[in-house]
Amino acid sequence: MKTWFVDSNVLLRFFTTDDAGQNERATALLKSAAEGHHRLICGPPVLFEVAWTLRATYRVPRDRVLAALQMLFALPGLEFADASIVGPALASSSLAGVEFADAYIAASARVKGCDGIATFNLKDFSRLGLPTVRF
Repeated sequence: MKTWFVDSNVLLRFFTTDDAGQNERATALLKSAAEGHHRLICGPPVLFEVAWTLRATYRVPRDRVLAALQMLFALPGLEFADASIVGPALASSSLAGVEFADAYIAASARVKGCDGIATFNLKDFSRLGLPTVRF
């Protein structure tokens, strides 16, 4: 079975219809992977780019972007190189009402056993339950 790393533009075309031909091809690729014809792998930069583009370019509200990322995470045939971080990040992003990227940073810090986050974004990281570092 072939394995391909999927780029953000494919996932964005899956969610959007501004290019009907590419939307059909992206949908077919994901469906084919779900049917076991090939494996697709996705990594952190792809998810960040999908989230940012949906928010900034398509003006999709944060909760709908999060729902889209959660749907991708549950899609059969699409694996995440960092699933042990993406899963908790999706959950905490939803619970805390923060952007996925911040929740991903927090989940990464927890996995690495960090004592806190060095950030100027005190509000969001406190909502995620992580101490922030004063520097």
